[in-house]
Amino acid sequence: MSLSQTAPAAPSASDALNESLDSIRQALEGLRFGSITVTVHEGRVVQIDVTEKRRFTPR
Repeated sequence: MSLSQTAPAAPSASDALNESLDSIRQALEGLRFGSITVTVHEGRVVQIDVTEKRRFTPR
């Protein structure tokens, strides 16, 4: 492989962490009532689950 055909660099651990934190921040900003569960495997965030609660008053 020549220098002009280098493979794209894999994201660094810092980039991956920043992306995960940004995703968590967005989930928090969009949530009024509920929960956010962050799943981590081998030190990396692999999943973010958002559960929103909505309650209605009976008529």
